[in-house]
Amino acid sequence: FRAGASALGLCLLPSATAIQPLLLGEAATALHWSEQLLGRGLLVPAIRPPTVPAGQSRLRVTLSAAHTEAEVERLLEALAEIARA
Repeated sequence: FRAGASALGLCLLPSATAIQPLLLGEAATALHWSEQLLGRGLLVPAIRPPTVPAGQSRLRVTLSAAHTEAEVERLLEALAEIARA
């Protein structure tokens, strides 16, 4: 996931865990991306103030060993589509 997100030019915060924070900045942007992903059947919650500082809203991508490579690719494709829009 990290390699694919980086190839898309997405800003991932450092994390060696199953939780991969995708920094988007403004709360409205994070909410929009989360809604767009949900519309594609992908549950990726927006994390925004007061949980994180203003201007550091993000998506909380949570991966597990149960996710297949195809599912991760589906997520990356959806993120690419949203980024282009």
